[in-house]
Amino acid sequence: MPNKNEVRLQKYMAECGVASRRKCEELIEAGKVKINGHIAVIGAKVNIKKDIVTLRGKKIEKESRLRYIMLHKPRGYVSAVSDDRGRKTVMELVSDIEERIYPVGRLDRDSEGLLLLTNDGAFAHALTHPRHGFAKTYRVTVRPSVSDDILFRLRNGIEIDGKTTAPCDVTVITSEQGRVVLEFVLREGRNRQIRKMCEAVGLEVARLKRTSIGSLKLGMLQQGKWRELSENEVKKLLCSAEKIKEKE
Repeated sequence: MPNKNEVRLQKYMAECGVASRRKCEELIEAGKVKINGHIAVIGAKVNIKKDIVTLRGKKIEKESRLRYIMLHKPRGYVSAVSDDRGRKTVMELVSDIEERIYPVGRLDRDSEGLLLLTNDGAFAHALTHPRHGFAKTYRVTVRPSVSDDILFRLRNGIEIDGKTTAPCDVTVITSEQGRVVLEFVLREGRNRQIRKMCEAVGLEVARLKRTSIGSLKLGMLQQGKWRELSENEVKKLLCSAEKIKEKE
């Protein structure tokens, strides 16, 4: 009979607010995590009642208070807890939060807009799992101009790194000589996807801003500032994830 107190190490670490499950796996593979003094391996399980888990010698424990943060990320910040190249990270913008939180998904360094941070591993997993396909909306300024053929290709799929992107919504917001503002609505989250899609059709991205994730909108939150999500906002996102799961 399975021991209900035993969970996979990376899941436990994420629930403790260390980082996303994928990042936790990287920390384990790098030999930086120990269970009861022994270097951990991928696939290890921990007994949350008995085992002591440490990261770089510091004990990992579950936070007593769950935090759900919306940040308006400016350009120039890396969406990570730390950066081995010494670049600025989004954690510098939420340094006044006592709990150990981490980014949910990411926005690349040159992009801006809505970024979520949390110490709730289950919440982060629900929002980033590919099968949930949360719609994410981006406002993208491109150069020089956009033809009907380019719009058709963007909407119906562009081959990136040997794999075609899923169909998405692309709408022209404004258009002037040498500059067009587009709205993208994506339901997948590949690395630098919009930038690579635009590059493939000969467009230069001058600015990229994420404005919404599912039902959650950035609104009037000022750049570099953060706010707590309301209980209702968190529930809406989790309910949407559950509904998508039920349809499968």
